[in-house]
Amino acid sequence: MRILVAGGAGFIGSHLCDALLDRGAEVICIDNLITGQAENIAHLRAHPRFQFVQADICSSLPITGPLDRIYHLASPASPPGYLRRPLETALVNSLGTYRLLELARATGARFLLASTSEAYGDPLVHPQPEDYWGNVNPIGVRSCYDEGKRFAEALTMVYVREYGVDARIVRIFNCYGPRSDPNDGRLIPNFVTQALTGQPLTVYGEGTQTRSLCYVSDLVDGLVRAIETPGTTGRVYNLGNPDERSVLEFAQLIKQITGSPSEIVFQPLARDDDPRRRCPDISRARAELGWEPRVSLDEGLTRTIAWFRERLGLGNQSPGSDSTGHGQ
Repeated sequence: MRILVAGGAGFIGSHLCDALLDRGAEVICIDNLITGQAENIAHLRAHPRFQFVQADICSSLPITGPLDRIYHLASPASPPGYLRRPLETALVNSLGTYRLLELARATGARFLLASTSEAYGDPLVHPQPEDYWGNVNPIGVRSCYDEGKRFAEALTMVYVREYGVDARIVRIFNCYGPRSDPNDGRLIPNFVTQALTGQPLTVYGEGTQTRSLCYVSDLVDGLVRAIETPGTTGRVYNLGNPDERSVLEFAQLIKQITGSPSEIVFQPLARDDDPRRRCPDISRARAELGWEPRVSLDEGLTRTIAWFRERLGLGNQSPGSDSTGHGQ
């Protein structure tokens, strides 16, 4: 197969490129690198079936030839990322989605939209099933992303109904693993970086807000199953781990696994519209895709922490050591 991965230099996108190449596909990765990282795909540059195109899909799609699959993961995804780039975020999820859907229509490629659990906003239904319409602030500071993704979903369904494009939607819940940006502001990169460098682990509010974390290899498996399983045209799937835990519990677990001397400190809630609870109902993915997470939280965190330790140049150095330059 010849497959286009938009946003393929991002955290999840780069792991998806790996998986597709392992399956024997020819992979074209397109990314403008405003939040994606060239180093995430550096190991693929010499691969004979891999091609990288640096371009903004809102401006141009310099892709020629046939395509069998299109994965749309092109968007800033972390709050600091999309709050720094609100216009680019809104446009890539509207104009960028339109351009990729037109490409799918022209080539007959199957299309997968990577949407988000943020489509549910601060949910009033728990856990969140796919038929829940959400509780989103359409003019809040996060709306460039939340409403951008909701519009992308609506546009995708227009192409399914009006033009017969073979498209499906996945709503990705919190995902973690190697290649996360240490500075992206999300829960696991924040806590792991702080723990490994001996800084206080910053918990906002009382830490009672909940998240459900899915390891990246499980998430990628779900993406591939969603696009390859027959009969998924027009379907929406939650992909995430229903193992719901509090933010404070994640901080305590990371502190324990790293052996960090860092203290846990509490700060006022920093972001508007930050959801209080987040947990997927994955009944549909289990029934229709045969998918569920398999990597345990302890195993996933151990792998992730090992990667961050190497990424931060810490080797086997104990957390909080003064030689890191970040000791307390």
